[in-house]
Amino acid sequence: MQLALGLLIPFAGTTLGSAMVFCMRREMNRKLEQMLLGFASGVMIAASVWSLLIPAIDMAAEQGRIAWVPATVGFLGGMAFLLVLDSLIPHLHLESTHPEGIEANLKKTTMLVLAVTLHNIPEGMSVGVTFAGALLGDAGITMAGAFALAVGIAIQNFPEGAIISMPLRGEGMSRLRSFVYGSLSGIVEPIAATVTILLASQIVPALPYLLAFAAGAMIYVVVEELIPEAQTGEHSNVGTIGAALGFVIMMILDVALG
Repeated sequence: MQLALGLLIPFAGTTLGSAMVFCMRREMNRKLEQMLLGFASGVMIAASVWSLLIPAIDMAAEQGRIAWVPATVGFLGGMAFLLVLDSLIPHLHLESTHPEGIEANLKKTTMLVLAVTLHNIPEGMSVGVTFAGALLGDAGITMAGAFALAVGIAIQNFPEGAIISMPLRGEGMSRLRSFVYGSLSGIVEPIAATVTILLASQIVPALPYLLAFAAGAMIYVVVEELIPEAQTGEHSNVGTIGAALGFVIMMILDVALG
């Protein structure tokens, strides 16, 4: 029950954020959007370092390995994994008019949802691998630390849910459909988390690699998508402030509860 709750917390964040479409106007204020994108970036960067890379390094050292090797290999593997998905899955970023991935005859709204779904995969993996580490008991990760990461991801998923549902509403979609699409973009997170837990429990020695893999995948999303979108247009310092706030909040959560 505790595990199921932990895996659903990030999805709840996306759902609550998507619900903002019922109480906001058709288009989101650009400054607010930049702030939220920056905030999500800061949360993901801090989570990658404190919740994933540092535990990966510590666990590798305890296993008698060269501590930086699993972190390096896993991190680069996660980056490569997202690069491949980014190149194959047809999707459209919020501030772009040119779709990415394999050419496909899909609606703009569908490709917007696919873009968010794509970068929700590493977030689900990160939550799953930390809970796997807490359950195994020898990864230096506590259950409180795993919940801290889940809460942190949920906090940054809240603005992400709004960022996907509001543009859909702006495209002329009904409020209910915009909410449903926004919520469904986050369903991949508990799925990815569950798959990662199952894999980690079968290959315990690979846990440091999986932790770093999730970190690399999350940093790919931050650098390739979130930061560029937060810095587009005027008032880019708003996104920078958001990133600082997100980073500090996630750092406090992880250090205080981890």
